[in-house]
Parts: sequence; C-alpha cells; structure tokens
Amino acid sequence: MATTADIKNGLCIKFNDKLCQIIEFQHVKPGKGPAFVRTKMRQIETGKVLDNTFSAGHKIDIVRIENREYQYLYQEGDNFIFMNNENFEQVEIPSRLVEKPGFLLEGMNCNILFHAEEETPLVLELPMHIISEITYTEPGVKGDTATNSMKAATIATGAEVKVPLFIDMGEVIKIDTRTGVYVERVKK
Repeated sequence: MATTADIKNGLCIKFNDKLCQIIEFQHVKPGKGPAFVRTKMRQIETGKVLDNTFSAGHKIDIVRIENREYQYLYQEGDNFIFMNNENFEQVEIPSRLVEKPGFLLEGMNCNILFHAEEETPLVLELPMHIISEITYTEPGVKGDTATNSMKAATIATGAEVKVPLFIDMGEVIKIDTRTGVYVERVKK
C-alpha cells in the first residue's frame, strides 16, 4: 500500500469508497507540528472537486486507470457504441458517462478512461473542439459583425449552440466541446 509520499498530479486513488484523481497537491512542513499533504481531487464519476488534507505517512489506496482512444460508431437505445482503434473491439458506454452527447459525431475519436483491474469504463472525454455544419439558424443580416450579440443555431448532431449574428445555415463552424461555445468559422 502506498503513502502520501507517492502522491503526484494525475494519480487516481480510492477515497471514501469513490475513485478520485489528484488535480494538485502540496507537501507542507510547518515550523511546529507534524507535516501534512494538502490535496485537491476530482471525483471521477461525478466530476466534483474535493479538498482534503492527509497527515504525512497516511496510507492511500492507488487505483490503476488507463486512457484509451476509441471511435464513436452509433447510439443504440440508452448506450453509445465505440470501437477500439487498435483491435476493433466494440464497447457500450452508458449515456450517464457521456457529459455532452449532443457533440458526438459518427467517426469521432474520443478518449475513454478505464479502471485497469476491472476493465470498466469510467469517463468519456470528448475532443476539445469539433467541426460541424449549421443545419438551422435564423438568417443573418449583412453588417451584423460589430456587436457581440449571439443567436441560437442547430448543428448537424442536433445540438444547439450560440453563434454570432452573421453566421448562416450551411456554414461550417468550430465548437469548443467543454463549454459548447462557437470558436470560429471553418472554410469548406
């Protein structure tokens, strides 16, 4: 079993019977009293960020996780089907593990975090940006480029995003999947 001396950024541990990943940590040795480790951890299942302080030498339970690249194929009921790019093995990911399913495009490569010992998927990470065509939006008016006003638009996946007033139907745009915000126009 490992101790707090083994803590590093990105390490996955079992904390209060939940899987958590260390975001940042700091070893503290005060002038008076024992040393301790101050950590910031993200619960893998919920994404909630926790602050915790461990005393120096405290035993921790390290969990091995693996990040693998899979290609999105299709949706079947409440599950999303992905294929491993190396061995072409398919895996079903429950919809609760997909944070923003509206940004999934067929053929898109995504990273899936797996619990190495149990071979169970934990988290699906979308690519940082996607490129998609606008399928519906209100018509733009010439000269509407000076303001920061936004309007609703529907992309090819069916998701709704906010775009500037000058964007028209049929245009291809780049979207930040973390925030769901328009980034830029893409030339065809």
